[in-house]
Amino acid sequence: MFSELAFFSFVRLTDPTQHRAYNEWHQLDHRPENLALPGVAWGDRWARRGDCAENSRAQGPLVDVDYMAMYWFRPPVSDAVAAWDALGEASFQWGRGPLIPGVERAMLAFFRPVKGYAAPRALVSSDVLPYRPNKGLHVRVTHFDEPHSLDAHDVFQREDRELIPDMLELDGVAGAWTFSFSHSQRHSSLPLNGDDAYRPGSIRIRLAYLDDEPVAVAAEIERLQREMGESPVERELLSSAVTTIIPWQDW
Repeated sequence: MFSELAFFSFVRLTDPTQHRAYNEWHQLDHRPENLALPGVAWGDRWARRGDCAENSRAQGPLVDVDYMAMYWFRPPVSDAVAAWDALGEASFQWGRGPLIPGVERAMLAFFRPVKGYAAPRALVSSDVLPYRPNKGLHVRVTHFDEPHSLDAHDVFQREDRELIPDMLELDGVAGAWTFSFSHSQRHSSLPLNGDDAYRPGSIRIRLAYLDDEPVAVAAEIERLQREMGESPVERELLSSAVTTIIPWQDW
């Protein structure tokens, strides 16, 4: 596995006039600085707006989120995260964020990559999948009150052996990755802290990498999810298509 830890950020903007300014900052300033760090293996971001938001479900902390960003860290993870943390403080001292008015960070947390899957037609391995261009993702976030119960184990087993293999057969799905909650962000100097309410393993994230129109492919993934049936031990926080953001065009 090319990365031992990933960071996820789910963001909503309270001022609709600030989308362009926020996207300019994130894609022309913040993301490039992060990608230049030796310990950051890759990072990307996607938008949940328009049709994506209208054809999705969200509750709890992820209601009305507009954007999702993630970064993958290379080992040694402690060194990689320390340098990434230091960049946040340096950016603030430069007057270049990351504390921006009107930005609400609904979730800031580190996750352990569980398993990657690549569709044969994608040709690349699951470790290469994050670097491969995509039109967007289908992202599903769920919460488990008892993340190490036998019932939770059954959910994970069915997802791995039944649902995701069926997803990989869909036109437009290049592959998938699953993640398990490790810990909330606790920045060393900035007021960027996630929610302490979650236990390790209590949140799962599944990403499906999409080669076709995200909302249409997401509808097919939702169909497969319904056919597998819902488990009473998991609570869905978010199920949504998100689109790749093309600089200047999609701001």
